[in-house]
Amino acid sequence: MIHALFICTQNRLRSPTAEQIFSMWANVETDSAGLGHDADVRLSVEQIEWATIIFVMEKAHRNKLSKQFKTHLNSKRIICLGIPDDYDYMQPELIRLLETKVGAFLQ
Repeated sequence: MIHALFICTQNRLRSPTAEQIFSMWANVETDSAGLGHDADVRLSVEQIEWATIIFVMEKAHRNKLSKQFKTHLNSKRIICLGIPDDYDYMQPELIRLLETKVGAFLQ
């Protein structure tokens, strides 16, 4: 079972979209969170420990993740997707982009 954690800033658009679409994949469990102080769901140590792979939407997220949770990341695989904050929740273009960039890592 793959535990995929998706991270963006506010956990309102990109990471919840990813959580939703990949939750339907076989042998994949998903969760999402945000790194911003006003995130709908703020990232927790428990989520990081649960994850077998972590996806961040932008390089800035990877940097912030490393600074805030460095001691908990150990050997976690962190993938930067390079997806800017230009999409709405469940927007078809975002879904296609996520499937293209994430799909290979979850098979």
